[in-house]
Parts: sequence; structure tokens; C-alpha cells
Amino acid sequence: MIPLPHAPHPSDAELLDRYGAAAARAAADTIRRLAGRELPPPVAAIVLGSGLGGLAARVEGAVRIPFHDVPGFPPATVAGHAGALLVGTLAGRPVLCLAGRFHVYEGHAPQVAAFPVRVAHALGAPVLVVSNAAGGIRRTFTPGTLMRIDDHLNLMFRAPLAGPVQPTDVRFPDMSRPYDDALGRLAESVAREQGTRLEVGVYCGLTGPTYETPAEVRMLEKLGADAVGMSTVPEVIVARALGMRALGISCITNAAAGYTGQPLSHDEVIESTREAAGRFEALVTGVVARL
Repeated sequence: MIPLPHAPHPSDAELLDRYGAAAARAAADTIRRLAGRELPPPVAAIVLGSGLGGLAARVEGAVRIPFHDVPGFPPATVAGHAGALLVGTLAGRPVLCLAGRFHVYEGHAPQVAAFPVRVAHALGAPVLVVSNAAGGIRRTFTPGTLMRIDDHLNLMFRAPLAGPVQPTDVRFPDMSRPYDDALGRLAESVAREQGTRLEVGVYCGLTGPTYETPAEVRMLEKLGADAVGMSTVPEVIVARALGMRALGISCITNAAAGYTGQPLSHDEVIESTREAAGRFEALVTGVVARL
């Protein structure tokens, strides 16, 4: 057989040339131009995970920019991800909202998955709020539970900072507290005021796109994970390298494989996030109001 020709994978150096600090500045300039108005620095950039895009409807005076209009942004391909960037106000505060994200399982390098964070930083956002749909490993979790991410396990085994150090980055960022303590306390305070139960736990990021096997879930439980998903970790690593403060919220959509004996599906993920969406939106809106 004659082997089919294939393009070589770009090196980490080439990826950061395409998706590093200079590319982020260029993308930010395009967003400012497409917005058609002067943009104040956002108090936060908010990344909306699968089924959690309803928060975008709360952004007032929003300019909606499709991902394909932003240099370096590939199209969103996952159900539950609108694939648009919004600039406007939430609770009267300027925000940047990403209705969708890019995943390693879609074939993107981690440098690409984290590129929107670099763009948010170039637009002046000091805070990153990340959300995701996650499977519940902690056995007391039920679908619809909201969990503040206190720490994470990077079992994607991919490094979004690999390559030449960027002028905006710390070469060896400290990850002893990847998620900001003060933001975590603020989220818990807002949740109490709203009567929302907010759990605290460790999120594990895997590459996907398969859901975990029961044996893998037992392994993750022993490693200390409370929830598992296929995103978030590259974004937070880059945010920390940029000096951004991070707050992470997981919506638990299902019990992990092997707990119920039922098969898992993305439709179940979307349905569970729909049920929790109102509490999630109120929580993030309350946090933004007090930044």
C-alpha cells in the first residue's frame, strides 16, 4: 500500500507563534473594531460550558461577534456551544462572554484551547470565570449540583505553555492555588445569599471525547477527583501564567460511569445543565456585580 501523505503536526514553537501574545493582541484589536465602539476593560471574561450558554442572554447592550470573525478562533463544533463572543455589561459591569470554547478532543492543541484566555487578557480582563459540565465522581453529587472548583488534576498530559515563553507570561507559573481564594469566598457568599447549594471540590481534566470507564472513575476517585470533564484546565493554566485570577464552576450533569449502571450521553449533559442554568446564571451574575 502507498501511504497517504499527511501534514506534519505543528511544533509547540509554531503553535505559540500562531496563538501567543502577538496573535492575541491582533485578535483583541479586531474585536475592538468589530464592536464599533470604545470598549472599557472587562471586569471578567466568562467562559460558558456545554448547556450553560443562557447567561449570554443576560449580557446587556451586547455586541455579538461570531468566533469565525475573530482571527485565530476556529468554529465551535460541540452541541450546546453557540460559538460567539459577546461584549457588553452584566449586572452593570463590563464583561467579555465566550459562549462556547475549543477542546483538545476536537483536534485542537492546548495552545488553541487556551487562546481565548490570551485574547481576554489582551482586552484587559483581570479575572477569568470558567464553567463546565462535569460528571460527578463524589458519590453524594446529584445531577444539577453546582461545584466551585478548588483545585484540578491535569490528566490531559498536554501543556498549553509549551514553547517559547511569551512576553506576557510567567515562565514557571505557581499552581499551588490555581483558583483564587478570594473569588471562591465571594462565590460562596453570593450562593448563601441566593439560597444556592455550592459544593467545593477537585476537577479532573481528561482529553476525551469518550466518557470514562468505570475502572477509570474508580482510579480518579482514589486520586482525589470530585468531578471530571474535558475542558477548563488549559484555560486556567494560561490564565495563571498571565497573572489572571480564576474562578471555576462545574455543573454536575450525571453520576460518573459505573455508579448507576446507565449509559452516558451528551443529551443527558445538556438536559441536566438546562435544569441548573438559572442557579448558575444568578450565581455568576452576583459574583460579577461585586467584583
